[in-house]
Amino acid sequence: MYTAEAKRQLIAAGFHLLNENDEWDLRPGGRYFFTRNMSCLVAFAVGEKYIVGNGFHVIAAHTDSPCLKLKPKSASSKSNYLMLNVQTYGGGLWHTWFDRDLSVAGRVIVRASDGSFLHKLVKVKRPLLRVPTLAIHLNRTVNTDGFKPNLETQLVPLLATKPEEAFPESKEKSSSSPKAAHHPLLMQILSDELGCDVDDIVNIELNICDTQPSCLGGANNEFIFSGRLDNLASSYCALRALVDSCGSPGDLSSEHAIRMIALFDNEE
Repeated sequence: MYTAEAKRQLIAAGFHLLNENDEWDLRPGGRYFFTRNMSCLVAFAVGEKYIVGNGFHVIAAHTDSPCLKLKPKSASSKSNYLMLNVQTYGGGLWHTWFDRDLSVAGRVIVRASDGSFLHKLVKVKRPLLRVPTLAIHLNRTVNTDGFKPNLETQLVPLLATKPEEAFPESKEKSSSSPKAAHHPLLMQILSDELGCDVDDIVNIELNICDTQPSCLGGANNEFIFSGRLDNLASSYCALRALVDSCGSPGDLSSEHAIRMIALFDNEE
């Protein structure tokens, strides 16, 4: 989702969106950017004195971070609980995901009325999920032996207790249908967020996310309390450095190089 925000800021700053499939007409003094897969972004400003063979000044960062991702077949249930199968992505501190108010965010592919496919970003802001830890009287040795959860069997978010029959199922019953792999309740929540029918959802690519917002803290508000600082702080600083360095007329007049930022996905 940071890529979408970066795209908005670049357009507001006068950068021109490029398509990787088109032939580019780049000019000295021009400011450009392109995205890939809605998650990677490269932006650059061409110095007015740039000639072919001159160098690039590049700041690189990444947009992804360790998280839990929904598996292609996420529907799971046990003891009358609806659960979601997830997989770990990147090198995370997985014990920190327990006992948090969690939700889902990511990308949904939706079929439009004309039959075309649209990629839409979605984030459910309210707490949907929880990965609970055992009470101390059910795990007496946790403080001496350490907390060592099995990531496959114990890092499984709870979604609901109501039976599946309480929620409408998709008309697509085929096991090859992406919607058949996920709880109807989850699909209904996504369709409500996007304002579309459940049967218009073709596929989903969702991460588990913390619903607690980032904030400033400390006695003097000198700390940033937030997850994903490694990538987002670097990506934000890179973006602002590029935009602010060429925001005024004449900022590129004596530049012999190309100023560039590259915000990669899948670094983790």
